[in-house]
Amino acid sequence: MTLRLILTRHAKSSWDDPLQEDHDRVLNERGRTAAPAIGAWLQKQGYLPDEVLCSTAARTRETLDRLGLPQAETEYVQRLYHASSDTMMDVLKRATGRTVMMIGHNPGIADFATRLLSNTPAHPQFTRYPTCATLVAEFPENEWRAVRFHTARAIDFIVPRDLTD
Repeated sequence: MTLRLILTRHAKSSWDDPLQEDHDRVLNERGRTAAPAIGAWLQKQGYLPDEVLCSTAARTRETLDRLGLPQAETEYVQRLYHASSDTMMDVLKRATGRTVMMIGHNPGIADFATRLLSNTPAHPQFTRYPTCATLVAEFPENEWRAVRFHTARAIDFIVPRDLTD
């Protein structure tokens, strides 16, 4: 049996208010368009989480809402706010679903994605992991606590621009 991870960076956020705390920044218009496009793609491909682990930042929460995915057990995790790849792995190892979506931030999410995989996607944007980039990967394990770096297989990777070009 395998476990599936959907790893999504938050959609493009707004910098309109220079006095706003980083944690409280919301999505800009581009982000509000990208998130539903990625959500529709995930649904079309059948990549639907039964558990979501989401950073507590406003932009990650809004990204999740705008993805428009069917309801899944959701936990907002403060530790995912600007988390390192090691912290992200620690959070993932506590997951209980078979298909888990994790929504976070760069630079940690790009490093996490790279460290997870035994095969790197050929996509030219993978190492940059732009806003709303989404990786779908599978681990050859039955429990999340058993997953290790460099053991996941990339199933799919997409960025919003792929859906508009």
